[in-house]
Amino acid sequence: MECTQQENLKQCTCTYEPCSRKGKCCQCIAYHRAYGELPGCLFPPEVERTYDRSIRRFVQVYSDRGGMS
Repeated sequence: MECTQQENLKQCTCTYEPCSRKGKCCQCIAYHRAYGELPGCLFPPEVERTYDRSIRRFVQVYSDRGGMS
């Protein structure tokens, strides 16, 4: 499968500017998984900006919101 980096960049919500993985979702997921994290695009903007990408924070955010829907 061909990487659609330019298309992915249109939807990328990551605010970490020196990131070399922007738009390269497969690399982004692999990178964060290796550190026990989730990519920033799975978090609401106000949480993504904190750079706390931990699974614990993800669960906390969506538990506080009463679900993920």
